[in-house]
Amino acid sequence: MEEPQGEALPRPVRILPVRLAAGPGPADHAEPILEAVERAAGNVPALLALARTAGREWPLPGKGGTGLLWELLASVAAVDVGAARVFEPHLDALAILSQAGRDPGMVEGSWGVFAAEGPGTRLAAERSGAGVVLNGAKPWCSLASILDHAVVTAHTSDGGRAAFSVNLRHPGVTCEDPAWVARGLQEIPSGAVHFDHVPADQVQDTDWYFKRPGFAWGGMGVAACWLGGAVGVARDYRDSLRAMEQGGREPDQIALASLGEVDRILTSALQCLSQVATAIDHGNSVRGEGVSPWGDALRVRGTCAAAVERVLSLVSRNRGPGPLAFDQSYAKRMADLALYVRQHHYMRDDAQLGALTLKGAAAW
Repeated sequence: MEEPQGEALPRPVRILPVRLAAGPGPADHAEPILEAVERAAGNVPALLALARTAGREWPLPGKGGTGLLWELLASVAAVDVGAARVFEPHLDALAILSQAGRDPGMVEGSWGVFAAEGPGTRLAAERSGAGVVLNGAKPWCSLASILDHAVVTAHTSDGGRAAFSVNLRHPGVTCEDPAWVARGLQEIPSGAVHFDHVPADQVQDTDWYFKRPGFAWGGMGVAACWLGGAVGVARDYRDSLRAMEQGGREPDQIALASLGEVDRILTSALQCLSQVATAIDHGNSVRGEGVSPWGDALRVRGTCAAAVERVLSLVSRNRGPGPLAFDQSYAKRMADLALYVRQHHYMRDDAQLGALTLKGAAAW
C-alpha cells in the first residue's frame, strides 16, 4: 500500500502518553513535558535541560513508581526517539547513584552512563595517593562532550570492574569527534573518551554495578524506550490510514490486518512491561520471590526488541517509500529506532535466557 509521494499527513493535535495498562493513570498528566519534548526535538541542550527537570520530578525504579517511569520514557520515545536517548541515561545515572546510597536530589548537572567495552579500548582505575584516577579509553560515550558528569565502569586491580562517578569537564578528559555516518540518531553521536589521570569517586564495591537489581531495571528502561519508539511508528501508520479515509480511500484488508497485528504486538509487549514493573515494585521477580531479576530483563528486552522489529517491518512495507522520502518526522523516527534497537544482543541474550530456563527459572 504505497502512499502518494510528497503527501503531507496530518499530525495528531494532542500528544498522548504511552500507557502500560488500560485506564487512566498518572502519565496522562505528562502532556506539557511531551509537548516540550516535541518542540525541542533535535536540540540536545534543550533536551538535556528537560531531562534534568525530569530527574527532579520523575520516579526512580524499584521505589513504587517503576511502571510510571517506564510509561514516561516510552512516551518521550513515542514523540522523538532521540529525545529518549537523551533522557534515559541521565535518569539511569540518578538511579545508580541513589541505589549506591547517594541523594539524587543533591546531584547537579547532566549525566551519562558509560559502561560499554570494545576492542582496542580499556579503562583502568588506579590508586593515586588516597584516591582513584582513571586512565585509558572508553568506547560508545554518547554526548560526552556536552555532558557534565558520568557514571563510568573501569577495570580494577583485583580483576573486576567497578562504577565511578567522574567529572567530564576535567582537563584530563578528551572526547573524540566520532565519524558518525549513521542516518539514525544523528544528533547523538557516540565516540570514545580518553581519560588521563582523571580523579574519580568509586560507586560501591567491585562488580556491584553489574550485580545490583538496578542493572536489570535500567536495561528494561531502555526497552521501554524502544517500545515507545515503536508506538510512535504505529501511530504514524494509524494516522496515515485515517488520512486515507478522510480523502475517500478506504484501507484494504492487508492494511487493516497489518494494523491489527501491530496493535496486538504492542499491547502484548506493553502488558509484559506492566507485569514486570508491578513485580519490581513489590520486591519480586515475575518468576517468583528470590529469583534474579536478570531473567525478567532478558525476557522484557527480547520481547520489546522483537516487537520493534516487527512493527518497523509491517509499517515500512505498508507505507512504502513515499513517507520515508518526504515525511521528515516519520523518516527520522524510523532511522532513529532502527539504530537504537541494535543495542539488543538478540540470540546471545536468548542464549543467556535459555541457560536460566534450563536451570528452572521459568514459570512454565
